[in-house]
Amino acid sequence: MLKNIDSNREYISTIQAEERSELSRIYIAQLLRKGTLDGFKLGRDWFVYIDSLEQFLQTKRKPGPKGPRKHTTSTNS
Repeated sequence: MLKNIDSNREYISTIQAEERSELSRIYIAQLLRKGTLDGFKLGRDWFVYIDSLEQFLQTKRKPGPKGPRKHTTSTNS
């Protein structure tokens, strides 16, 4: 996450990024907080730099879970 706005880079809101990427706004905000995506926060709203989002979308990622996690119980006999 960048502390200052880079006026040389184009940016979009997380709502626009959600539409463009088909990722959820919550996930995009998590990526911004972790520093995986470059962007900034103004007030309560997050903004992501377009080049950072496009670069992230081009990288291969593991697919997420397909359903609820199964809890395994170990039995001590």
